[in-house]
Amino acid sequence: MTMPEVGTTPESVLKQLEAVRKHDVKWQEGRSFSLAYSAGDEAVGLAKEAYAKFSSENMLNLDAFPSLRQLQTDVLSIVSGLLGGDDQTVGVFTSGGTESILTAVHGAKNWGLDKGKTQPTLVLPSTAHAAFSKACAYFDVTPIRVPVGTDYRADVQALDAAITDQTIMVVGSAPAYPQGIIDPIGEISNIALAHGILFHVDACMGFTLPWLEQLGELDQVWNFAAPGVTSMSCDLHKFGYAAKGSSVLLHRNKALRKHQFFTTNDWLGGMYGSPALLGTRSGGGLASTWAMLHHFGAEGYRRITADALSARRRIQAGIESIGGLTIRGAPQATLVAFGATDPTALDIYAVGDMLWKRHGWYVDRQTPPDSLHCTVNAVHRNTANEFVSDLRAIVAELTNDATVEGDRTRAYGTIE
Repeated sequence: MTMPEVGTTPESVLKQLEAVRKHDVKWQEGRSFSLAYSAGDEAVGLAKEAYAKFSSENMLNLDAFPSLRQLQTDVLSIVSGLLGGDDQTVGVFTSGGTESILTAVHGAKNWGLDKGKTQPTLVLPSTAHAAFSKACAYFDVTPIRVPVGTDYRADVQALDAAITDQTIMVVGSAPAYPQGIIDPIGEISNIALAHGILFHVDACMGFTLPWLEQLGELDQVWNFAAPGVTSMSCDLHKFGYAAKGSSVLLHRNKALRKHQFFTTNDWLGGMYGSPALLGTRSGGGLASTWAMLHHFGAEGYRRITADALSARRRIQAGIESIGGLTIRGAPQATLVAFGATDPTALDIYAVGDMLWKRHGWYVDRQTPPDSLHCTVNAVHRNTANEFVSDLRAIVAELTNDATVEGDRTRAYGTIE
């Protein structure tokens, strides 16, 4: 395509954009178990409208946009309270879980350098998000991934054994993305305190946890209530149902947060400062998050979290009732992973292919072991039963047909 010589009307442009996405997954209709989240048309519409109102405002300079300073203060305060923070807890609004994690690792490296850790290592379970490996690659930190137990929970003794005098931080997840299981945060907290290192809890999939806790579904510590936790990441564009580009990184206090900042005056443009990775940041995601927090309130989030939990339980029960399938672990949040009991009798990726091509269901693929993954959110209250029905029919069709092999090129993230 080349640049058009003559422009067209806004109506024509929007019509063309609508045509471009005609083959996208119908996430608004609950056909996607990945990448996009919906709590209904009203919430989606409000999130978009709030984003649009502040899309051109720039978080690079909050002096110019005091509205964004106020919105960020409000969002960080609310989320901090939900994650067990106190009046010393501080943070920053970021563009997503990856930026939150990269910023946390960057800050931890700087913290470690101040303490003479010149060959920094990061100790983390094999279930911790890939963004930690990305951060290590970017910032020259050595990742030490430790195998998890058969229950997919972090092995605390193995983490402890992997920590050296060069370790800057240990990682836990609440919950871990692959199987939806919460690591033993309290126990990891104890080893972090014993070694005098930082402890980051990745709750990017965990905005359901405060509400599950209030619903009586959780009985373990998972947040700043564990004294060794020094930082947490939490996405709001997932189970907070805000528009894309919405996450927070929280630190227990200002002394810990300062290590993530970047400042310089080594150019002709004057003093420059940035609290996270991005410079210019649209205020849209922040405004969208603020809008969702006030639109739903605690009662609303309890309700839609209960909806997502009910849908996950129906999907899990359905999978467990289908011969040849097995659940990976014992999910605690609203994520569920499953695979073939006997991979030689059923290619689970072939199941994923047929779910998409035949019925428009989009599910993620994981390995090892080969699995399909469902991120269940509020929209699936209306489609969970249909999904199980279609899954049951496909498994019955494919079982014991070794000639049907799934596409192994599809991935969670795409490089093109």
